[in-house]
Amino acid sequence: MVESLELPRPLGRDTRSSGERFTHFIRQFGLLFVCDVLAWAVAIVAALLLRFDFSLTLVHWGWTAALIGATALLQLVAGWGFWLYRSRYQTGSFDEVRALFFSTVAVSAFAWVFAFWVGYGNGIPRSTMVIAGPIAFSLMGILRYLIRLADEQRMKPGAEAERVLIYGAGYVGSATVRRMLTDAVAGSLPVGFLDDDVAKRNLEVRGVRVLGGLDDLAEVARQTSASAVLVCIGYADSSLLRRVNDAAARAGLRVMVLPPLERLLQGKDAISDLRDLSIEDLIGRHPVRLEMSSIAEYLQDRVVLVTGAGGSIGSELCRQLSRFAPKELILLDRDETALQGAQLSISGHGLLDTRDVVLADIRDEEALRRIFAERRPEVVFHAAALKHLPMLEQYPDEAWKTNVLGTLNVLRAAQSVGVGTFVNISTDKAANPTSVLGHSKRVAEKLTAWMAEESGMRYLSVRFGNVIGSRGSMLPTFQQLIEAGGPVTVTHPDVTRYFMTIPEACQLVIQAGGIGRPGEVLILDMGEPVRILDVAEQMIAQSGKPIEIVFTGLRHGEKLHEELVAAGEGDERPFHPKISHAHVSTISPDRVDHDGWIARLNLTSEAEGRAQ
Repeated sequence: MVESLELPRPLGRDTRSSGERFTHFIRQFGLLFVCDVLAWAVAIVAALLLRFDFSLTLVHWGWTAALIGATALLQLVAGWGFWLYRSRYQTGSFDEVRALFFSTVAVSAFAWVFAFWVGYGNGIPRSTMVIAGPIAFSLMGILRYLIRLADEQRMKPGAEAERVLIYGAGYVGSATVRRMLTDAVAGSLPVGFLDDDVAKRNLEVRGVRVLGGLDDLAEVARQTSASAVLVCIGYADSSLLRRVNDAAARAGLRVMVLPPLERLLQGKDAISDLRDLSIEDLIGRHPVRLEMSSIAEYLQDRVVLVTGAGGSIGSELCRQLSRFAPKELILLDRDETALQGAQLSISGHGLLDTRDVVLADIRDEEALRRIFAERRPEVVFHAAALKHLPMLEQYPDEAWKTNVLGTLNVLRAAQSVGVGTFVNISTDKAANPTSVLGHSKRVAEKLTAWMAEESGMRYLSVRFGNVIGSRGSMLPTFQQLIEAGGPVTVTHPDVTRYFMTIPEACQLVIQAGGIGRPGEVLILDMGEPVRILDVAEQMIAQSGKPIEIVFTGLRHGEKLHEELVAAGEGDERPFHPKISHAHVSTISPDRVDHDGWIARLNLTSEAEGRAQ
């Protein structure tokens, strides 16, 4: 017997009358008890016949009936005591089989005592219950399995359900098939497995067999009349999803995926809530698994402050931080509307009249010092920044005021109250920078490293690439252009970028505070970069519209291929296989001046012009 995944029953008061509840009990478990009694009757008679070499004349039918009656009474008591008749177990499940075994042992033992003291000498051998017990257990198990098969057949999706192939015959795939076959409203019927593991080629789950590997997708789809393929591989990365998507496109199938595991565990989604493969799945990556012990140690019962808490990264960061039970979580931003949205998603209200939201600009040094002195944060995540490269190329002074001076203001305010852990959120554009954005974030990294030396505390930076779905990022821009009818603009046919999801970026930031050392820059292993043209073409293909792609040329300060680690920074991975620890040089605030910074930007621009 195989266990199936079940959704939790909704909680609430049973509004049925006592008479209705009794009628339901009789219908549901009365028949089951009658079947168990019949199983015992057949088992006892079979045991006697085996004992007497099938000689009916040696069987004392009166005492046999008495033994069956006593066994029926014992079965009722044991079945009630082991919860077989009290709605605890799913019929035919492993849990019920275990309870059935213990109840059978108990009934056999007490019935043996009855047979020994009453029936012995009256045609009931002492070995009767020893023989009858296993027979009864087998019969009761078979009856329950048949009942379960009948229930599952009744709940199986109908002929109108979409025929789906399951890619991945491991635990997730097998569990998904069981769930789909017992959900009449799921709308999807699994008709076969695909798995590249040759060891699974003979696997079969509830009649659904492994029919080949991914290379056989087109032929298997033709044989089974499937119209979709469902990816059921835990933590499938974007490269695998792209391979499946390409194979499905050649076979004329659409690709579906399961909800994220964390949403299933939290009860926000059911395993039957399938969705079509999105562009985020194709270019994103699954979150790095967190080292929970290191995180809990520095966050639990601490006062945590997040700058830029209303932004895409900042708000998700606050949502994730709230799960680690900080003593106080302070959301700081200069955008009151963004703060309201963040508070709404974390606290369930957007009243903006509580101490968890702080309206302030990181450019205002005095305001920051006052806030830090009053609230005394112990951990700071610095996410506030200007990030749009072409805009900052036009207005480099704004990058200086926010990304450089603003960061310095936050660092000084943190030092003044003895903040023990400070995480500065940087960007891959700070590695060998060629833009105003990259230069400003590079200086912010160096200032953070300098403060680590000055304070002796864990002040460090986290560097990652493009964040999927953040405000103003590539995907929403492409989507708007497609909805408007195009054209979709791409800077260069060969331009590539690294991508990660917002949750993954925030997990890296949180993990950095647990494993990062003073002055370091932590960098996520982001896999292979993605060609922007491929993303545009896939999004246009998904839209089904005849959208034109126009190449505009690289903008000033923009790289063809981004880098994650600059020359000489190193690439150590002492704590986590997916997180590199790089080292940057320091720069003191007295060496950071506006005119010198602008001069360096001009020199960089001249060097780029000569290179071109």
